[in-house]
Amino acid sequence: MAFKTVKIGLEVHCQLTNLKSKLFCQCPTDYRGKPPNTNVCPVCMGEPGALPVLNKEALRSAIMIALALHSEVSKFTYFTRKNYFYPDMAKNFQISQYDGVGGAPLARGGYIVLNNGKTVRIRRIQLEEDPARLVYEGSIDTAPSALVDYNRHGIALVEIVTEPDMSSPEEARLFLQKLRSILEHLGVFDGELEGAMRCDANISLENGVRVEIKNISSYKEVERALMFEITRQSSLLSRGIKIARETRFWDERRRITVSLRTKETEEDYRYFPEPDLPPIVLTDEFLDEIKRKLPILPDERRRIFVEKYGVSEQNAGVLVSDKALAD
Repeated sequence: MAFKTVKIGLEVHCQLTNLKSKLFCQCPTDYRGKPPNTNVCPVCMGEPGALPVLNKEALRSAIMIALALHSEVSKFTYFTRKNYFYPDMAKNFQISQYDGVGGAPLARGGYIVLNNGKTVRIRRIQLEEDPARLVYEGSIDTAPSALVDYNRHGIALVEIVTEPDMSSPEEARLFLQKLRSILEHLGVFDGELEGAMRCDANISLENGVRVEIKNISSYKEVERALMFEITRQSSLLSRGIKIARETRFWDERRRITVSLRTKETEEDYRYFPEPDLPPIVLTDEFLDEIKRKLPILPDERRRIFVEKYGVSEQNAGVLVSDKALAD
């Protein structure tokens, strides 16, 4: 189904599941199934005097992703503090990267070509730490309290931000499926792990204000959340009601979006360079080494299936969508 008046952009958060330790400390990455709040240390909990140290393999993996997505890797980059006060951040700030004036994310530009032939442009790629996991006792808008598990706090995340080039929920799902296939072929990601890929979706109708839907956990849920939001916004517009610029939460159980807060601006986060981490200067030799080690990726593999083995385009697309199946 096509919606000519819809613009959709995605902010995809992918855990680097090939790593043995978190982004800035030595806590292990196999936090799933452990008792709550046991997979932590003074660094990832932000205790006074604890200093972060960058995981070099995380940087290497993030650069592989940028190169695979045809992005331009920054030779000079650095980390920033993104300040916000919320239970999922023990330090009350997140070590991330900034794309505003003077900012230097890991990479800019790039694209993914969907299986329907459409090109979705990449705006930026950045490396950051994962927040803690919040568990609500009931639905988010009715729960009397929330539980916080810091076990995943500090896991290495790569955030991939697209331009608003998608025009339907189906295209958003196709983008995520293609991205997952690329990441799995790179060997830096396991999409079968719970919470390994999460998505924020930005959507606007009739070139109106942008609404953000937070923390969607799967391809099907992205499609469902966007379908609901199109219906909700269309209903409001048909009655002459102005769409609010806000952040909403996708309630998978009830299959509705719920208002969380008015949308923050960059100024609200008070970005500034992370004083405990030095800037990163990437040499041509380091980048060339990573380029040489890039594995065969889905588009090339699909071409080989078609040209060398006579597989149909459709069947080749199905094969490369799952690396294990293609192998």
